[in-house]
Amino acid sequence: MGDGQDLKTRFGGPAESPGLLLWRTTMRWQRVMTAALAPLDLTHVQFVLLASAMWLGRNGEPPNQVQLAAQAGTEVKMTSDVVARLEAKGLIAREADPRDSRAKVIRITPAGAASAQQAIVAVEAADAAFFEPVDEAQLVGMLRQLAGEIR
Repeated sequence: MGDGQDLKTRFGGPAESPGLLLWRTTMRWQRVMTAALAPLDLTHVQFVLLASAMWLGRNGEPPNQVQLAAQAGTEVKMTSDVVARLEAKGLIAREADPRDSRAKVIRITPAGAASAQQAIVAVEAADAAFFEPVDEAQLVGMLRQLAGEIR
């Protein structure tokens, strides 16, 4: 019984499981992102939060940490911890939110803007190479559906 002989699954084997394939693809993609960002001394989550803060603040209205976490799809506490590391690197500055004394807004420093731009170039090049074998528009549509962004 413990040897797997009675394993009941709707798949003929692991290579047919969409969940396992997504897991393996995600792990491979994360290794590619780690390698692309290592020369810039950024982790992938640091890049995501830095680029998201830049995107949200592009019209001159800096985001607070809750808005940043929502944009990035990260937990607020983890976002706060990573933002603190970005602040220690001089890439962002946290300031009191003029609309809510309990909140902090995130401003990108000039060094942060330069780092984010370099990282965006590196990540987009790595993404282009990684996703080259598939139709990008079709893939984005499927990923948006799986992420729950469209029905």
